[in-house]
Amino acid sequence: MGVGLEFWKIFSLIFLFTAIPVSIMIILEKRSPYKTAAWILFLILLPIFGVVFYLFFGQEYRKKKLFSRKGLKSLNKFRRLSFRQLRESEHTLRNLPPLVREKENLIRLLLKNSNALLTNASRIKILNNADETFEAIFSAIENATHHIHMEYYIFEDDKIGNQFKELLIKKAREGIIIRIIVDDVGSWGLSKQFLTDLRINNIEIYSFMEVRFPRLTSQVNYRNHRKILVVDGITGFTGGINIADRYVEGLKDIGPWRDTHLQIEGDAVGGLQVVFAADWYFVVHENLTGRRYFPQVKLAKGIPVQVSASGPDSDWESIAQVFFAAIAGANSKVCIASPYLMPTSEILYALKVAALSNVDVRILIPEKTDSVIPHWSSFSYIEELLEAGVRIYFYQAGFLHSKYLIVDDTFSTVGTTNLDFRSFETNFEVNAFIYDQVFTASLHKFFKADLRNSREVKLTEWRERPWHFKMKESLAHIVSPML
Repeated sequence: MGVGLEFWKIFSLIFLFTAIPVSIMIILEKRSPYKTAAWILFLILLPIFGVVFYLFFGQEYRKKKLFSRKGLKSLNKFRRLSFRQLRESEHTLRNLPPLVREKENLIRLLLKNSNALLTNASRIKILNNADETFEAIFSAIENATHHIHMEYYIFEDDKIGNQFKELLIKKAREGIIIRIIVDDVGSWGLSKQFLTDLRINNIEIYSFMEVRFPRLTSQVNYRNHRKILVVDGITGFTGGINIADRYVEGLKDIGPWRDTHLQIEGDAVGGLQVVFAADWYFVVHENLTGRRYFPQVKLAKGIPVQVSASGPDSDWESIAQVFFAAIAGANSKVCIASPYLMPTSEILYALKVAALSNVDVRILIPEKTDSVIPHWSSFSYIEELLEAGVRIYFYQAGFLHSKYLIVDDTFSTVGTTNLDFRSFETNFEVNAFIYDQVFTASLHKFFKADLRNSREVKLTEWRERPWHFKMKESLAHIVSPML
């Protein structure tokens, strides 16, 4: 009896001096009620571990502005151009095809929430797997004449990583300027020798937000998930593919890796370049300016594109806002491919309302995945989406890692953003938003091809899944906001 009483006294003191103060901090951050409740429940059940976990992973930095980009000249230039374009938007929109003008609310939104200049790409190519992507990237690097800028979440010291290394060293010896940013967590496996081989050949490579004690608590949760390659300011790449063998070879016990990447040429590459320049400024505090990096924006005829970045450095959750607005404003169809299905409450609501409004809403996710908790958490949203009329498909021919959204016949976006709240609210992401009927039709063909390698989940079947599946989903659903 005495031992039990002593335990509860100690527990009460720990709770008083740890869980309660941290709970007050979380409440004052004014994050979503769902996230707030999840964190407070976690702190009540496990006060000591919960406090440590919160300090490492849970602090909210968007409202504190993780870093300032006020001194970034290239970004300020694009801001001025976007402000001018916003003022002259009536003239700009008059020059767009009528079907594209139907999405002018999205164009205006991106101009205001992320200074995403509406530019034209002379060419956009969908790269439908890693083999196509790496072939196109190696070709672009081989033909570089001035600079190569790379920014990746994962860069591994494996077969494909070493192919990149050798080609980059070759180009550096030819006098090409090479700058690389890698995420410190995603690219943790890069050996010192790998980095040394690059640096002794005058290749600049830096880690984004290094995770080292004692600064770990403020940085481990905000990762740079962007994948950007810019060559000479005129050719750019973005999408879902990082630099690692798994993208070519697939995953053991799951199968081939299915992904989508873009190759962009023309004015629109400037949008990718300014995102890279912003991150370079943060990491190195060096401004990248001049016509060799930012060719004159011609606003010539082509495929209308806006490149938008989102993350703890931005004023708004810009990519999430456009996803919400696009889905809510859909007239005929919404098609989504994503490795994870953990939408914010706003986007979940938009999906259900669109389906209930007789819009054909289809979501494609993998049946097997590489991450346990997000996998089961994704399953926790399926029943309510099916009840609203959303059609859900499980990709079965391997691991689906594509990240894109198609709305109606003229709007689509491809990039690094998953359909999950971590991508929308926490990670540094980048997407290309494309307003073109031909491109959208091409992307939709790939979507339909992937559906043929999938099975549709029916509501009656889903309701009959075993109770232990439902239990796993519910537990993952509770903890997923803290990831």
